Amino acid sequence: MCGRATYKLTWEEIVALYRLTLGQPAPHNFQPRFNVCPTTTIDAIVADDGKRELIRARWGLVPNWWSKPLKELRLATFNARAETVAEKPMFRSAFKRKRCLIPVSGYYEWQDTPGGKQPWYFTARNGSPALTIAGLWDEWTDKETGKPLKSCTMIITEPNEFVAEVHDRMPVLLDQSDFEPWLREGGKALLKPAPNDLLQKWSVSKRVSSSRAPDDDPTLIEPIRLQ
Repeated sequence: MCGRATYKLTWEEIVALYRLTLGQPAPHNFQPRFNVCPTTTIDAIVADDGKRELIRARWGLVPNWWSKPLKELRLATFNARAETVAEKPMFRSAFKRKRCLIPVSGYYEWQDTPGGKQPWYFTARNGSPALTIAGLWDEWTDKETGKPLKSCTMIITEPNEFVAEVHDRMPVLLDQSDFEPWLREGGKALLKPAPNDLLQKWSVSKRVSSSRAPDDDPTLIEPIRLQ
């Protein structure tokens, strides 16, 4: 799964990378985040009539048909499996009509070891500030308050050989050439493992295993030497 990420992009980098429609003001104050967790608010890129824009969305999809209070949505919907995303009730509607791109700077995975779960940090090998994960989004309205809520999920798939050394799943990482096909409702053929040379990885402190680890602590991604 992909349950923790980092985000160090500037507004200028996002506009250039995702070719956002000109004239959009920065939607928030961009600050580096080193412990992005499910249910927090993240950025996603959506397209409407050929125009791309950035939205703010809850990480953890709430389908528009959900009829109960949000607190009763106990399923983990921050990841959707590529193999079943088109059929699962929680995701199939969004898969047909609500595609998005989810930018991150890197992500964490945990390896089972005799000493417990060891976190590893994955980021672009070429030093790019962004990885782009294939995602879905939707908008749900809280019946109690009448307020709309945008939300999203990251799609995960089987690992490539490089990631499989640590974990049995990885996010679907899109190349820039895949952005338009995916947003235009491209098929499941895009939902495949990334090339083995796309990522680099290193072990990091177990402090990141806690969702309470500070979001603004850059030492969370510092390499450590395993004993």
